[in-house]
Amino acid sequence: MKKNNNLFLAAGLGFAQVLGLSYASFAQEDVKLNEVVITTTKNDQKQSQTGKVVTVISAEQLSHSAGKTLPELLSEQAGIIVGGATSNQGLNKSIFVRGAGSAYAVVLIDGILASNPSGAGAAFDLRMFSIDQIDHIEIIKGGQSTIYGSDAVAGVINIITKKGGKGGNSVYGTASAGSYKTYKGTVGISAKVEDFSYNVAYTQGKTNGISEAARPEGSTAEFDKDGNKTGAVNANFSLQASKEFSISPFLRYYYGHYDFDAGAFADNATNNFKLKHFAGGLNTKYEFATGKINLNYSHETTSNESVNQYGASLSQGRMDLIDLFYNQKVGSNLDVLVGLDNRVTAVKAANNPTTNLFSTYASLFLHDLSIFNLEVGGRYNKHKQYGENYTYSITPSINIIKEVKLFGTISTNFKAPTLEMLFGQYGANLALTPEKSKNYEAGFNINVLDEHVTLRVAGYKRDLTNAIVYGTVGYINQLSQKAKGFEIEPAVHYGKFNIKGFYGYVEGTEFNFVDNATENYLFRRPKHSFGINAGVQATSALFVSANLKYIGKRTDGNFEYPNTSVVNLPAYKLLDFYGEYGIAKGRVKLFADLKNILDEKYTEFYGYSSMGFNVNAGVSFNIR
Repeated sequence: MKKNNNLFLAAGLGFAQVLGLSYASFAQEDVKLNEVVITTTKNDQKQSQTGKVVTVISAEQLSHSAGKTLPELLSEQAGIIVGGATSNQGLNKSIFVRGAGSAYAVVLIDGILASNPSGAGAAFDLRMFSIDQIDHIEIIKGGQSTIYGSDAVAGVINIITKKGGKGGNSVYGTASAGSYKTYKGTVGISAKVEDFSYNVAYTQGKTNGISEAARPEGSTAEFDKDGNKTGAVNANFSLQASKEFSISPFLRYYYGHYDFDAGAFADNATNNFKLKHFAGGLNTKYEFATGKINLNYSHETTSNESVNQYGASLSQGRMDLIDLFYNQKVGSNLDVLVGLDNRVTAVKAANNPTTNLFSTYASLFLHDLSIFNLEVGGRYNKHKQYGENYTYSITPSINIIKEVKLFGTISTNFKAPTLEMLFGQYGANLALTPEKSKNYEAGFNINVLDEHVTLRVAGYKRDLTNAIVYGTVGYINQLSQKAKGFEIEPAVHYGKFNIKGFYGYVEGTEFNFVDNATENYLFRRPKHSFGINAGVQATSALFVSANLKYIGKRTDGNFEYPNTSVVNLPAYKLLDFYGEYGIAKGRVKLFADLKNILDEKYTEFYGYSSMGFNVNAGVSFNIR
């Protein structure tokens, strides 16, 4: 324990020294965070104009993360825990935002809802996307159901993919190899010719992996390795048909073959599943002097063919989404957003059940009223099975002075029951109503020395009612679940040196399947988490960074019937190191990502393995 304390003390002292650096040494030409435009609000707001808690993972940060997976990168953000992020790659990745369950955050791709319509919880599988195909990521934490409807109870993650270049052609790619016989390659082509542009990329990966299940203590049995093979295509096209009108079709296809084990501490050499996911659609935009109209359409299909110790199964589903919204500027200080969306979800099963969720929504954005900004919105929802429900949000912010902003939000949010809950083979209940939550958050931003030193502190509270759980007679609406916590996020940019950190605290009550009751702990979500990342552009060609993450004690469940029990998992820390060197005027980069360099022995999920020290290294290129 003393060793851990010394490690965190050293990190804290280093950060304090950076805060004391003189302003004269700061670079003078940098992108100002407050001027960054957030598209996820559907109103293209600057960060200075919104009171929402927004994190942007920039293209530069992504370029310095070549050895990471998307779950690993997201798990380094304040308030986000991705269960299984550093375990075997084939293990399901569960994303927990601000202590909420793993299906209470919405994933968007280029602003369009992405889901797994064949899955029981319908949550998007984060393994489907390679970092190599992403331009940047916008994360908005807190309830966002007024804009994005069902499931946006704890936050929204918007993955913005790479698009056609500014002009001419470019070919880019990445090739890497690493521990556990892991290989990955990406190749893409990007072009812009007059009013037409496109970006097409293909990624393929393979790993032998490690055993998904951990060996029981004292066992000498040899567990087989659980590997996977994956492939993904991402294609975007854009045609500027006129000065006002543009149309941007897209298509994505993902294939994965994963080996998995029979459960906690239970090896199996034959279990596997094949996942296929297709998404296609388009975005159209018509812009005029004081407004614009957007129409998003997507069609998703998912197939999951599984073989386990109980037999074979096949689940297939589809979702069709239409999202039409209109923005209008009224003077220089008021923006109006109105929209509607309709989503049809279906699965291939007995009677081929379907459901339909239709919504209309509107928001007013008052901004730059002296020191005051305000967003007020509401949403009406009509569901084929359960009927109607409503949500609202109120988000004020005050820029007391240029360097200090206060913000807060009160919102209501919901999660509609899935097709599995309404029509599935086990415990279906057509009388289910949506899960509803009331969310509260408040905090402040401080930026000094022309935004080179920033600090954000945010506290939140979420009260969830009518939570859907699997009880003794099937799915039911349970009484309530609660969570509260806070996040502290300091950051410093000093010349070629960047450092950012976070501390997160969360506690809550939740129903669990071990006790079959609501208890005062959250499975797999620590009360305390801490992270710090420091990077330096040492020369024009050399960049290096180090990342330290600490995950506190958690509870988990031993679900092995009849000996079910609640188990406690110890805290752990992970220290990673990344380096890259550019050649050929930066068009080619050599990189190496060293993970868990302390070779920490730890457990993310009870009964499952995690990775020791491992390395991923390779080369990336961009030729124009």
